[in-house]
Amino acid sequence: MPGSADIARGARGILVTGGGSFLGDYIAVALLAEGAPVSLLAQPGAEDKLGQLARHTRWSPADVWKPGSLRGKARGHAAVIHTIGSLTDDPARGASFERLNLVSTRNVANMCISDGVERLIFISGSRAPWLKRGYIPSKRAAEAYLRRSGLRTTIVRAPLLYARDQDRALFFRLLTRLGRLPPLAQLGLGNAAPLAVDLLARGVAQLALADSYDNAIVYAGELQELARRATAPIAEASPGFASRELGDAPDEDLPFGWTPGNEQP
Repeated sequence: MPGSADIARGARGILVTGGGSFLGDYIAVALLAEGAPVSLLAQPGAEDKLGQLARHTRWSPADVWKPGSLRGKARGHAAVIHTIGSLTDDPARGASFERLNLVSTRNVANMCISDGVERLIFISGSRAPWLKRGYIPSKRAAEAYLRRSGLRTTIVRAPLLYARDQDRALFFRLLTRLGRLPPLAQLGLGNAAPLAVDLLARGVAQLALADSYDNAIVYAGELQELARRATAPIAEASPGFASRELGDAPDEDLPFGWTPGNEQP
């Protein structure tokens, strides 16, 4: 469990980008389970997707592709967890991987710097042959930007994520099982095999409440170890929360965060 100093640090609150999205909501509930005050940035017009989280968190609308809408939103928080990105691009709509994964991260990092938040936890991606070309390079470019920013950064190289009640393709179910086997896990498959989103969320919550992961890169195996320290299962974080209330579970090839409109940042 986090020590008393860690809990005190978390008392200033954690800001999560991607309120109302699959991953952002799971991380928010995992933080609530640990007793941490949580704030959310919700995409304008998507506030209704917050559900019960609207009553248990502070939230405000913001567009991560419009830096002006982020001004002052992180002030007073101990850390920011940036979850927004996409596994798929649509260049015809102006949604290139660079814009989806790099520009959004750049804007959030600049928000942290402007608002005096020293620490950013970035949900990046773990390399795998089944991912679309261009996705990982955009995430690595975002990581490089964060390293240059001067922020205390923790990079989470997450694999594909799924909800436990999700009907998944046989290929991905097999990958998850094989990734747990010691020989294959040691060869790196464990870092790329699909991971239950509640495990990632609980692991990320532990990262946010600890001081020992600055400037580190964290993979799925370590997240699962951290998740075992969690106070309560994610469904017990607050009365009324259930996995079906935490956003629709995407297929493995869909975005896990927001996507921008056609307007330029």
